[in-house]
Amino acid sequence: MDNLDPTNSPTVARFRERTVRSRELIEEARGVFPSGIVHDSRHMAPYPIYVERTLGGLKWDVDGNEYVDFYGGHGALLLGHAHPALTEAVNRQIELGTHPAACHQLELEWGRRVQRLIPSAERLRFTASGTEANLMAIRLARAFTGRNKLVRLRGHFHGWQDHVAFGVKDHFDGTPGPGIVQGIAENVILAPAGDIEAIDAIFSEDNDIAAVILEPTGASSGQAPLDRGFALALRELSVRFGVLLIFDEVVTGFRVSPSGAQGLWGIKPDMTTLAKILAGGLPGGAVTGRRDILQHIDFEAAQTKGFEKIGHHGTFNANPLSAAAGIAMLDIVAETDACERAAEQGQKLRDGWNRSFSEHGVPWAAYGFTSSTYLFTNPDGIDLDPLTFDAQAVPPLDMERAAAHPATAKLRLALMNEGVDLSGKMGAITSAAHTDRDIDAAVAAMGEALEAVRAEGDL
Repeated sequence: MDNLDPTNSPTVARFRERTVRSRELIEEARGVFPSGIVHDSRHMAPYPIYVERTLGGLKWDVDGNEYVDFYGGHGALLLGHAHPALTEAVNRQIELGTHPAACHQLELEWGRRVQRLIPSAERLRFTASGTEANLMAIRLARAFTGRNKLVRLRGHFHGWQDHVAFGVKDHFDGTPGPGIVQGIAENVILAPAGDIEAIDAIFSEDNDIAAVILEPTGASSGQAPLDRGFALALRELSVRFGVLLIFDEVVTGFRVSPSGAQGLWGIKPDMTTLAKILAGGLPGGAVTGRRDILQHIDFEAAQTKGFEKIGHHGTFNANPLSAAAGIAMLDIVAETDACERAAEQGQKLRDGWNRSFSEHGVPWAAYGFTSSTYLFTNPDGIDLDPLTFDAQAVPPLDMERAAAHPATAKLRLALMNEGVDLSGKMGAITSAAHTDRDIDAAVAAMGEALEAVRAEGDL
């Protein structure tokens, strides 16, 4: 596990010296959890940190180290950590109860706010996560169309359920990953991202396609970016072939704009899946879409029209705590400039990091869309000016593998040593709570981290 040798790396040695208690806790955790973690993205070498408290754009680990946090609750924290309106709403509700096992008014208020913001939300059903929302959207598409197959874009992430758990980081040939039956993989078609002609050919050759699903701004919410033109062409193509279009806006929903990518771009999908910001950083998701599609989970519609209803359960669907946080969050999204402020800080971060790359002679670039930022680490050594880099000009799969540069693991540790935490994708998510001081600190940290990694011969 600890495969970065501290004896050969001052960066690793410094990290270990700063995080003694985290190292002790991960050793205990390995006796409880596989790899000592509860989410794959927290796997890192030599070990992950344990966080004790958070506030705004900052967090502190159990060893007392402060970090500017760009992990952003995996994209859920548009308002930063512990926003007063959200904590007040949850604390108020927890005294009234956490699970009435009955309908409650908060779920209705929450649903109405989703309809207010998301153009495609004629009807919706809450779930406990984005993975569950995508699973229900796929099932609804099959029931509505009477067709079996799903088209996905290679590299796009839609959760860990069987229909979408391969073809993201591996198994690009469409073969199933471990534990996934061949019959499911045979009914999933992986298409090249950004290639509308290839998808046209797929639709033309197979009349059993129920739906196509994608992250509208590109894989990993824009790590391998797509633009409005592609999404618009796919909308037109799907209509022509009677294929349902599903936007996975689990990350982009309420982030790239209050109405998501679909509202920003003026493109209305047949269904949309949501999570993260939807529930204010608490567990929660939703599938939304056309009324005639979602009627397949409607008791009265099934009885009246004579079709078999899709069963849908979920102990924590629209849990009152998640609903309370979600209402407070969506009110702020709708009534303030939170999305714009997060996006502005994202642009400042990208500009600052690109200046650092240029000043330190590192042919890398920071790029992204609104409040999501990624590092292109130039694994093929192309001629690159960080200040003029165009991410759209690089093939999507090349963008995704950029984080595989051998220096990235050490750079991430070097940034943590300077008080900045990124995701393992070498990505940063800014929030409306990040201050200019946070951004300035992160820009300075990048310069220090680059020099630390260069001194060890990795750049």
